Amino acid sequence: MSPAYLFVYGTLRRGSPNRFARLLAAQARYAGAGRMLGRLYDLGNHPGAVPSKVQGEWVRGEVFLLKRPPATLAALDRYEGSEYERKMVRVQLASETHIEAAAYFLKREPTSGRIRSGEWNKHD
Repeated sequence: MSPAYLFVYGTLRRGSPNRFARLLAAQARYAGAGRMLGRLYDLGNHPGAVPSKVQGEWVRGEVFLLKRPPATLAALDRYEGSEYERKMVRVQLASETHIEAAAYFLKREPTSGRIRSGEWNKHD
């Protein structure tokens, strides 16, 4: 069974002109802001995240409830490409409840470009 929730932190967020963000908006319901443990990196025209177990290392983003998880995730897997992998992660919602959601992670951690704020549009 495919996950019903998806956590996004970059070009798939609401308001992005990206056609895959529009696809996600059409195939899912916005469930709210959230954050996951991880480290965020600026890769130029998009960000990438890697998992972390360190408390306080947050990646901030948005959570979507997918209407048709298999089809939507298959399209997004193609969009994300071979440098990313989809994994299940624990996401904390703004209400402080936790859910399990799919998220895309870089397969290799970059050596530079860390965004310590955890927010792609708010570089520190």
